[in-house]
Amino acid sequence: MVAQTFRRLVFFALMLGSCGLLLGLAWATLAPGGFTPWEMLMLGCLLVVAPWNGISLANALLGLGLLLGRRDPAAAVLPALAEARPMVPQLRTAIALCVRNEDLSGVLPAMGRLLDGLALAGAGPFFSLFILSDTQDAALAKREALAVVAFRARRSDAVRIHYRRRGANTGFKAGNIMEFLDNHAAGHELMLTLDADSEMSAAAVLRLVRCMEVDSGLALVQQLAVGRPARAAFPRLFQFGMRAGMRAWATGQAWWQQGEGPYWGHNAIIRIDPFRRHCRLAPLPDGQPILSHDQVEAVRLHAAGWKVMCLPLEDGSLEANPPALPEYLARDRRWGAGNMQYLALLRLPGMTAMGRWQLVQAILLFAGAPAWVLLLALAALNAALGGEVEMALLPALLLFGWAGYYASKLVGYAEVLLRPARARPYGGWWRFLSGAVAELLFTMLFEPVCLFNKALFLGALPFGLKPGWAPQNRADRGVAWADALRLLWPHTLFGLAVSGAFAAVSPAALLWALPFTAGLVLAVPFCVMTAAPGFSGWLARRGVAATPEELAG
Repeated sequence: MVAQTFRRLVFFALMLGSCGLLLGLAWATLAPGGFTPWEMLMLGCLLVVAPWNGISLANALLGLGLLLGRRDPAAAVLPALAEARPMVPQLRTAIALCVRNEDLSGVLPAMGRLLDGLALAGAGPFFSLFILSDTQDAALAKREALAVVAFRARRSDAVRIHYRRRGANTGFKAGNIMEFLDNHAAGHELMLTLDADSEMSAAAVLRLVRCMEVDSGLALVQQLAVGRPARAAFPRLFQFGMRAGMRAWATGQAWWQQGEGPYWGHNAIIRIDPFRRHCRLAPLPDGQPILSHDQVEAVRLHAAGWKVMCLPLEDGSLEANPPALPEYLARDRRWGAGNMQYLALLRLPGMTAMGRWQLVQAILLFAGAPAWVLLLALAALNAALGGEVEMALLPALLLFGWAGYYASKLVGYAEVLLRPARARPYGGWWRFLSGAVAELLFTMLFEPVCLFNKALFLGALPFGLKPGWAPQNRADRGVAWADALRLLWPHTLFGLAVSGAFAAVSPAALLWALPFTAGLVLAVPFCVMTAAPGFSGWLARRGVAATPEELAG
């Protein structure tokens, strides 16, 4: 308990120190000539934005220290990993694959590879595959069932492959899982949750099972999930950066959160009995189902005294990312709707302090977006109205704010570049560096669009905009100029307006604002280009942002 308290104090000291430094720099930068009303509002926006910067920087610094300073960082944050030894499993595991309106021709091959790997390791009889369908369209359901029949017919382990489709998708994915546990999971102690775009290796799955066998107090172990090899430019660049940031963030966060960690809904191993007893989610007071169910389930397990831990390893755990910007923004809106539901849950009794923090952190991921958009508009207005700033401090403020927001990604890149052996699977130091530079340029254009889209969505949410749980498009495709313009014209107009205000002040003001405005102004061509087959092929042929899995073939 003393060690846990110390670790959490270290994290919050780093976080609050980062917030204080950002706000102090902003105060000193805006102070010359006194504070205008716009500048006071800007400081208010920064109060909302600063916590996420602080969280990012604190997790990144802790993660970097562990990644560079420990021989086995993952074992340092998940002690059961250090004790786990290769052996035939003693516990039976249900592989729960959740699907809804999916083309199973792109899903079942990965399941076949996993089952083959488990059989080769001598563990096949301890695993059963359950395909849990929430498909409601009759024609799609028929094709789905036929695909499963054909899959089973090709396999010698067909007796351990099961298919179940619900007549009504009550509770969406959370309801799908719980119905399975109530009615179909008998004889299994563990459950491996997978989404339709998930792929895990047998070695990774067996490692998770061994951790659960070593530590009977573990209810859930969440492994990292990195992007599957992608040819399309958007997922290719996006997941290259996500991978670097996730490794550092998750390692640092796992160190201080310990047994009260996160659950991301897939690529995780779960002890069935406590999950079934404690994670049955009732609708919200207004009757809506909980959309972002996974973190609530983790919080319920914390409160019941069970450990939820993160395994910050990449190998053997993959997922697919949206093929283009429109699909990403649609997914982001669905996640935003789910995360903002947590506001109604914070007041409920029976949560640990860390459980409430997990929900607050999920809310902050989206709540800062409107403040960021307002901050950018106020900065343009203040500049146009002649507000004075301390130019000597402005670069430090902008750089610290930018670097803090992207700290986990920058630290992840630094860790690989500082250790040549880590860069080798990416094709070497220079190949990795080229991917990092390309991804950072991508991020500079992508992130303002994403933040503005979050702000638009949250502004509309109180007026009844509820995306629900829509099926996802996983196919690579181009985006037409007209479609991109129809989706992104508000982003473009806002970007042009604030850029025009900065340009009216001086070329220097416009230049300083470019990292925050260029992505908005170029939103439409960015959307089209990152989905274009020609540009995607150009990146792939040159190996730009190639992942180890892609290079390994």
